[in-house]
Amino acid sequence: MEYNFDQVHNYYERLVFEEVAMRAHDEANTRFTADMLADVACLALNRLPARYVRHDVDMMFYLTEVERRAMQQSLDEVLKFAFAFVQERTARALR
Repeated sequence: MEYNFDQVHNYYERLVFEEVAMRAHDEANTRFTADMLADVACLALNRLPARYVRHDVDMMFYLTEVERRAMQQSLDEVLKFAFAFVQERTARALR
């Protein structure tokens, strides 16, 4: 029997990576290095529940509007936390 797990991924990964990239261009976040942005993404992903899917469209099909809004709110909250945390820790390390 052959197994194919190549399509299995955490649904939040793409969302977090896209949001981190977008927010990196915000004026408050322009001083973040590539390494710092990777830390932000890791920190955010570790604070979100794992939602493994094969196809992103499947996830969206089965979510209610309330669940979608809750996911977006969770994403916003963890990213705000992660950016602030990494920025504060980096500033503290430079002192």
